[in-house]
Amino acid sequence: MATTIEETRAYIGMWVTADGYIRHELLPGNRYDEARGNRKSAYQGNYKITGNHIDYKDDTGFTADGEFKEGVLYHAGMILYKEDN
Repeated sequence: MATTIEETRAYIGMWVTADGYIRHELLPGNRYDEARGNRKSAYQGNYKITGNHIDYKDDTGFTADGEFKEGVLYHAGMILYKEDN
């Protein structure tokens, strides 16, 4: 049986679109910080991981979700790749 991203906690870290415009940092403690272009901390909020699914709720109340598939995060029409440390 495959291990989920929830079990491995491999989701923690920086996720980036191929063009680098969106930088989505998933922090320990179920908080995230998203930068867009030159705008640091454009969005911040909470997230919850269930299996390979992620639910977001930003600090303004906006919600979104996504799926982790084969090491890639598919979120709100975007494709994000985990940045190596």
